[in-house]
Amino acid sequence: MSLASWFRWNEPPNRISQRNPTEMVVETLMMELSWQIKHAEKQQRERENEYRKMKTGVDYGWLVSYPKQSYDISPGERLQLEDMCTKIHPSYCGPVILRFRQVVAEYEPEAQEVSQLFRSVLQEAAEKIKEEEEAKKLARQWNTKNRTSLSLTTFKSRSRISPFISDIKTISEDVERGTQPNRRVWSMPEFRNTK
Repeated sequence: MSLASWFRWNEPPNRISQRNPTEMVVETLMMELSWQIKHAEKQQRERENEYRKMKTGVDYGWLVSYPKQSYDISPGERLQLEDMCTKIHPSYCGPVILRFRQVVAEYEPEAQEVSQLFRSVLQEAAEKIKEEEEAKKLARQWNTKNRTSLSLTTFKSRSRISPFISDIKTISEDVERGTQPNRRVWSMPEFRNTK
């Protein structure tokens, strides 16, 4: 056994190519959620420091040590959110993140409220995706059922176009006979009703 087999540092990493797009979407969205929770905690601490500073007039913020992350989502809620993330198509991942950031910036939530906002954004995106899929499905059904126009279908069933019928009058016949042509346009084919 060679030493290179023990140290696989010279082999190219193929971890990314083996991953499912759905897994990547779930991981990306959940990372965004955890980052927004951390950011909300930081904002909450800053608001509390500002309040204490205004109340006492002295800044003791440099003395306080904060835990790395004090709030975490419960495992059950995390599983529910991950399940909701699996319903998001990879092409909607970016817009979902942008919408989530917009909602967080708008409401400035506490750390405990961030997961509820995330849930509402995921539900909104899932409903929008479902509506778009239903619209595409209806459009496909309409296109396959109605390839020919409805007016052409009814027109074909009632009338028959006969451009080479023998009793069609032409301008040349009228010229040879010396008669005046009717008001009918002679270049049009003859339409006859079939019963």
